[in-house]
Amino acid sequence: MQTDLFTPLPQTQFLMPYIIAEAGVNHEGNLDTAKRLIDLAAQGGADAIKFQSYKAETLASKDSPAYWDTKKEPTLSQYALFKKHDSFWKKEFESLKTYCDQVGITFLSTPFDVESATFLNDLMDVFKISSSDITNKPFIKFICDFQKPIILSTGAAHLYEISEAVEWIEQKGNPLALLHCVLNYPTEDHNARLGMIPALKQVFPRHVIGYSDHTLPGDMHILKIATLLGARILEKHFTHDKTLPGNDHYHAMDSQDLRAFKQSLTEIFSCIGEFKIEALASEEPARCHARRSLVTTREIKAGQIIQEADLTFKRPAHGISPRCYDEVLGKKARHTLPEDTVLTWADLS
Repeated sequence: MQTDLFTPLPQTQFLMPYIIAEAGVNHEGNLDTAKRLIDLAAQGGADAIKFQSYKAETLASKDSPAYWDTKKEPTLSQYALFKKHDSFWKKEFESLKTYCDQVGITFLSTPFDVESATFLNDLMDVFKISSSDITNKPFIKFICDFQKPIILSTGAAHLYEISEAVEWIEQKGNPLALLHCVLNYPTEDHNARLGMIPALKQVFPRHVIGYSDHTLPGDMHILKIATLLGARILEKHFTHDKTLPGNDHYHAMDSQDLRAFKQSLTEIFSCIGEFKIEALASEEPARCHARRSLVTTREIKAGQIIQEADLTFKRPAHGISPRCYDEVLGKKARHTLPEDTVLTWADLS
């Protein structure tokens, strides 16, 4: 993962965002499926693919209630859901890291306990901390002690909670990126609250701001808007099959969504262009023909002094510009100038 990703950009600069395909546990415990997800993420143009590393026993109590759309994912207990997908551990993630290196995509996985954070430290250059751990001071400080950059999601957090977590990380000196996030699965478009992206940039100008998205992919317009609002890192759930039931498939993007998004963003960036004011080369015909010149309103005899009544302004801009109106007044005609003459400096003395 590039180190300059954690350096804030000027407000007048856009770059293609760093895209993390959040595979999570959409592999559903199958190593071949996980490798397929890696292939598809790389083909779609993701910079990184991220998994999740946990054991149900250390993550949730047995009576932990669901907080997702149970019409899409009917499991009513967090523990029961996590238990379905917690078979991958150190050996499997080492295999996925090796495969990511072969494919040419960055491997990431979010740790949810000390043990997984410890073995993932050997596999990653950057740690991602889940929104669910934004108030988990001892765990955040433990991860910071690996002395690597941190990406922290801010879902369901008030500003004071984000500020506390930022302070804990700043005290350790880790480079930090904050991802705006809404913990609704899925997030309705009107709840995306993308205005929090520039708000986070204003409150935390020293840190890179990004966006972790849980809206339905559709035409990916939410991610396009997030980018234009300044998100440098984009994270979105990723699947090989959006029609699969349950878990995170139903609000995930696929490889085709990702390719279309990147193409659309390239087109948008080409429309934005550079943040500087200048006339374009393509506008030169308009500069020459649609602007005006000073033109005589009547015949002016040779040696006659030019007065206001002698002048008007008409297209094209092949003669003296009206911006030089005051300079022309009081000059003499070198020769007789017929009515409707487009004045040039050669006509005057």
